[in-house]
Amino acid sequence: MALLWRDSRRDFSSLSEREILALAVSAEEEDGRIYSELAIRLGDTYPGSGALFEGMAAEEDEHRRRLLDLYVERFGTRLVPIRREHVRGFLQRKPIWLLKNLTLEQARQQVWEMEEGAYRFYLAAARQATDAEVRKLLGDLAVQERQHAKKADQIDDAVLGPEGHAAEKTEAHRQFVLTYVQPGLAGLMDGSVSTLAPVFAAAFATGDTWQTFLVGLAAAVGAGISMGFTEAASDDGKLTGRGSPIKRGFAAGIMTALGGLGHALPYLIHDFTVATTIAIVVVLIELWAIAFIQQRYMQTPFWRAVLQVVLGGALVFAAGILIGNA
Repeated sequence: MALLWRDSRRDFSSLSEREILALAVSAEEEDGRIYSELAIRLGDTYPGSGALFEGMAAEEDEHRRRLLDLYVERFGTRLVPIRREHVRGFLQRKPIWLLKNLTLEQARQQVWEMEEGAYRFYLAAARQATDAEVRKLLGDLAVQERQHAKKADQIDDAVLGPEGHAAEKTEAHRQFVLTYVQPGLAGLMDGSVSTLAPVFAAAFATGDTWQTFLVGLAAAVGAGISMGFTEAASDDGKLTGRGSPIKRGFAAGIMTALGGLGHALPYLIHDFTVATTIAIVVVLIELWAIAFIQQRYMQTPFWRAVLQVVLGGALVFAAGILIGNA
């Protein structure tokens, strides 16, 4: 099964201490630049949080310097050109710091994910290192990154006040978002949108509700299995902190299947017109649900989310009808 998802990235366990230190230097440089950008973007509106980001950027730069000093001492001045995207287990980050309208909650979630990932990386790297000094530095940085993760709750501390903090997202909530909401949302979007074309193409091509239901059922189950395995194989969660790949796989697979079944089930009704009308209503409900989840958990502006899913869904829906009537 692993052969199906083979890629050119290296396994983390195969990295040498030289490569681990070089990867850590690259990661600290990237994180420092991100924090500096967040400070620039949010500092004018939230000066307290801007100062916090600046401080975190300075700490990341200090980490980089310590890692680089040890690297030069051990391996010389030629740095291995290795980055996160070259190693299996790391995921490409969404560049939320480049969004036109960046919210403080988006920054808070990003900080927590970055520092939780850094903590897990250093913890795994320290266990893998055999050189005592390298292991000590990596272990010390793991402890410091763990403290950084807690700083996510200090962002806009003065702005929120006691009442705001009572409603703030906890670490458990953030973990729930990473493990269940994000893969589940991806599955729901894929299942709801990608199965529109085959279902409505079959409906308008055959005019047979039972045959349409079978096509929708097959598309939903097939997409669910595919998305489930793809999500589970994307990473093992040890470096990213996204949780069990089995849990994420089930979340993505089940929500994909449900998204596809939603507009297939109405075709159990024998009357074609009634079944199609209900299926279209279900599609609208599905698209609204996706937009709501994006706004609730991913901090995406509701009407922007609506525009994205409705536009995509409309195009796929139109493709299905055109193909079915061809």
